[in-house]
Amino acid sequence: MGWLTMLAGAALLAPVFTPGTAGAGDPDFPAYGNGGYDVAHYDLDVRYRPDTDELTGHATIRATATQNLSRFDLDLIGLTVDAVQVDGRPATWTRDGWELVVTPPRGLPEHRPFTVDVRYHGVPQQWVIPDETGQFPDLKYGFVATDDGAIAIGEPESATTWYPANDHPGDKATYSVQVAVPDGLTAIGNGRPLGHTTHAGWTTWRWASARPMVTYASTIAIGRWRVDEHVHRGRTTILAVDAALPASAGTAVARTDEIIDYFEGLFGPYPFDTAGAIVERDDGLQFALETQTRPIYPSTFVDGRDAGSAVGTVAHETAHQWFGDSVSLDYWYDFWLNEGFATYAEWLWSEHDGGMTVRELFNRYYGLPETSAFWTPAPYRPEGGAAMTVSSYVRGAMTLHALRLRTGDATFFAILRAWADGHRYGNGSTEQFIALASRLAGRDLRPFLLDWLAGAAKPPNPDPLPA
Repeated sequence: MGWLTMLAGAALLAPVFTPGTAGAGDPDFPAYGNGGYDVAHYDLDVRYRPDTDELTGHATIRATATQNLSRFDLDLIGLTVDAVQVDGRPATWTRDGWELVVTPPRGLPEHRPFTVDVRYHGVPQQWVIPDETGQFPDLKYGFVATDDGAIAIGEPESATTWYPANDHPGDKATYSVQVAVPDGLTAIGNGRPLGHTTHAGWTTWRWASARPMVTYASTIAIGRWRVDEHVHRGRTTILAVDAALPASAGTAVARTDEIIDYFEGLFGPYPFDTAGAIVERDDGLQFALETQTRPIYPSTFVDGRDAGSAVGTVAHETAHQWFGDSVSLDYWYDFWLNEGFATYAEWLWSEHDGGMTVRELFNRYYGLPETSAFWTPAPYRPEGGAAMTVSSYVRGAMTLHALRLRTGDATFFAILRAWADGHRYGNGSTEQFIALASRLAGRDLRPFLLDWLAGAAKPPNPDPLPA
C-alpha cells in the first residue's frame, strides 16, 4: 500500500468531532439543558457576601462525553466567568445568553470521562414577578437575597443562578458543596452535613448528596436559623427555621418524620439518607419547593394557616422525595408525574390525618367546569405547551384516583411502589408509567389513562358522592 493510500485510509478512520447541542431537546423548554455529555458529579465551592450580594465560585464538574465532542455548552445565568479548564488545561469559552460555550484544547472522544473547572463571580440573578392586584407581595425566585442571607429556589430554573450546570432533569448527578459565609451565618444544603470550619471571619459549611439530584432540586439557604438536628429510625432529620420567626413556624415541619413513616407504608422505603425542611421568613417566596432532602417552605405556608393546610403542604413536598426527586421526569411534559403524584399523596395524608377524604377532594375538583384551570388544558401534552399547569396537580391526582378505582387498592399501591422502586434515583416517563400500570393490572390501561391525562372532555365520574 502506498503512503498516500495509507494517509487517506487513516483520515477515513479518524473520528469526527462535533459540537454538543445547546438544549436537551425538551419541547417545552428547548433551550434548557445541553447535549453531548452526561454529568456524574458537581463539586461546588462558593463564597457569599450578604452585604454586597456578591458570590464567587469554583465549580468542578465530572462528566462523560456521549459523542465525539468538539465543544459543549453549560447553562449559566448572568455571572462573570473568570477561567475555564478542561482536564486541567485552559479552554476557550464564549457567552451566548444563558449558554457558556466551552471549547476544550482537544476533542473529547465518545464515552470518555472528562472534568471541567469553571471559576466565576458576580451578583446572582433574582427574578421578581410583580403582583398586579396589590393583594400579595411580589413573587421572587432564583437566587433570592433575604434580610440576613440568601436562598436558591425556583423551578424549572434556579441552579444556574449560582453555578454552571446541565440544567435539565434528564441529567441527574451527585453533589458536594461547600459554602463560605461570614461568621454568625449558617449555610444549609442538600443531603448530609459534613461539618463546618471557621477561619479569618468566615465559616465554611459542607454538604454532600450521594444520590443523584436534578439541578432545580439543589439549594443553599444562608441565614440565621434555629436548627433541630435529630435521628429518627436511623435517619438524620435537619429542620432549619428562620431564627426571626416564632416557634409556631416550626410546628408543621416538625411532623416530617411522621409523614415519612406513613408514606413509607404506601410507597416503599424513603429514598434518601437524610430528611428535613427549611422555613424561610421572606414573604416574597410565596411557594414551597421539593428541594431534595430539605424542602423549602415560606413561613406564610406553614405559620398562620390552618393546621391542616400547613401540614398538607409538608405532606406534598415530602411526597416529592419519592416522586420528583428520586424518580424524576424525563421531559417537562411529564410534569404531572411529579405534581399529580404529590397532590394525590397530600389527599391520602388528609384522609389519614382526619381531614377531607380522598373521595371528597376528588369530587370537589371533578365538580368544577371543564373550563377551569384545574381541568383544562390537559396535563399530558408530549408535543409541548405550557408544561406547568394547575391541571398537572389536580387532574393528575384525579387520574391516579380513577386508576385506583379501576384496579383496586392492592394493585394500585403495588403500581406506586413498583414505580418508586423501579425508577429509584433515575427518570421516568408517562409512557413507562402506563406500561407498568397495564402490566401489573393485567390489561391495557393506555386508552383509559390517556382519557384522563390528555382527553378534551371529562371522563365519567367513577366515584360520585351520594346525592
